[in-house]
Amino acid sequence: MSVAERLYYADSFLKAFTAAVSDIRELSRAEGDAVWQLALDRTAFYPTSGGQPHDTGVLRAISRGGAALDIPVESVEEDEQGEIWHLVRKPLTAGTHVEGQIDWHRRFDHMQQHTGQHLLSAVFLREQQAATVSFHLGETSSTIDLTCAPLAHHTLERIERLANEIIAEDRPVAAHLVSRAEAEAMLASGELRKLPERSGDIRLIEIADCDRNACGGTHVHSTGQIGGLLLRGIEKVTRGMRVEFVCGLRAVGAARADFSILSQLSASLSAGAPDLPSAVERLKAEVKSGAKEHQRLIEQLADYHAARLAVEVPIEHGLRLVQRSWRDRDSAYIRLLASRLTTAAPSTVAILSSEETRSARVFLARSIDFDFNCGQLMKQSLAALGLRGGGSADLAQGDIPPDQLGMLRTSLVEAIRAAIGNSRDSQTS
Repeated sequence: MSVAERLYYADSFLKAFTAAVSDIRELSRAEGDAVWQLALDRTAFYPTSGGQPHDTGVLRAISRGGAALDIPVESVEEDEQGEIWHLVRKPLTAGTHVEGQIDWHRRFDHMQQHTGQHLLSAVFLREQQAATVSFHLGETSSTIDLTCAPLAHHTLERIERLANEIIAEDRPVAAHLVSRAEAEAMLASGELRKLPERSGDIRLIEIADCDRNACGGTHVHSTGQIGGLLLRGIEKVTRGMRVEFVCGLRAVGAARADFSILSQLSASLSAGAPDLPSAVERLKAEVKSGAKEHQRLIEQLADYHAARLAVEVPIEHGLRLVQRSWRDRDSAYIRLLASRLTTAAPSTVAILSSEETRSARVFLARSIDFDFNCGQLMKQSLAALGLRGGGSADLAQGDIPPDQLGMLRTSLVEAIRAAIGNSRDSQTS
């Protein structure tokens, strides 16, 4: 079977074509639903390749009864032998004549992005000696990876401006074939940056007085058809820097989305778009101040709470043992409360827990006049229940299912009384 004639090479603006089915194969079947791949003798559907996604569209066939049958093409791929396969949900027999219709909105969008990538890569190489090592055309934006150090914001603005100036000049974008030998000579002379590892003729895409690059993708006829280029962001990656960009109608859509967000923010903050940065800074300062005030009040509340607990629980036999649990307090507050209580009240041990979440978080704290290690006691008591936890000598914590909370408390109380008793025995002796 000979491979399909690639109509998009000769005319990337071809929207419809006729062909015949040359082969069919079943790709997969699940619960009676099959997925098929069709090969055609000629096709304008571009397969996923070189960072550019596949085309989609419709194949239309006429049944024996004369009815038109429209079969959506969901994806297109090329195999190792160079055959192009069109993924469909309905089979057609070999020899069936079809009319192909490309999803033109998707195709033209890809052409704008891909040609914009060639242009942007060329400008980065010329202005910053930053070579493009990879390209990805995504659903909403595209990226190129550059071999360079981090770039300043003003540099990115200049690159964007230069690229758009070339777009405005509406320079021709041409595709032509050269022999492998010619391409290798161009590579040796520096006219080409790289060549694909394939034999036979090489397809070159040339932007007049700007770029010449080996590429099998679909492209617009002139830079003006790119329709504008907008840089969206930059980030550091393993090999250098990744630049995100959009072209054409995507750039218009991105600008419209940004404007919508700015309008919403302006209305929310009662500030014009130029005043938004200062309004956001004021808001951040207010949030920071509010957070500080909130923390101050929380600490003040913990101090009052600790004082009340110290009054409620008297010292018996040299120990004030405070055991409490809350369902409406988070663990951060309970930890703070345990620390403030044992710092302020002598001869105090606190076993406090928060049951705000599915697991209870238990805190064990002691005042400075006791010398047992809270971390060791918590670790040992939890280990006996098949759990883990620990901490410092003054404060320890662990998580436990609520139904085991009583057992943990009993274990901790026994360990605390034993530790205090042993300490007093050693002091007496």
